[in-house]
Amino acid sequence: MSNNTVVIFNNNGMGQAEASLTHKLAKAFLNMLDLGEKLPAAICFYAEGVRLTVGKSPVLEELKSLEDKGVNLIVCTTCLNHFDLFDDLQVGTAAGMKEIVDAQWNADKVITL
Repeated sequence: MSNNTVVIFNNNGMGQAEASLTHKLAKAFLNMLDLGEKLPAAICFYAEGVRLTVGKSPVLEELKSLEDKGVNLIVCTTCLNHFDLFDDLQVGTAAGMKEIVDAQWNADKVITL
């Protein structure tokens, strides 16, 4: 079952702390989403958040599982290019700010982590 919620990752992990903790929290959060009965319509990644979608990300397995279940993973092209990570994208769809804005406007709820 999915709903019309969009989750935003704009950090390389969840919250503001050292990377090992923010990655652990993101992994736990994504696992709980994956195991739950409700899935977000989309997860948007921009700024440092795009690092979660590229090689060596600690949450690739969780993101791939969510994508396989129909969650739309929208990854900021401008951010990927800025960090020179475009060719390393492993999950989701590289898209422009228009797609990110559209997902947010069409959502009933937006959750920023």
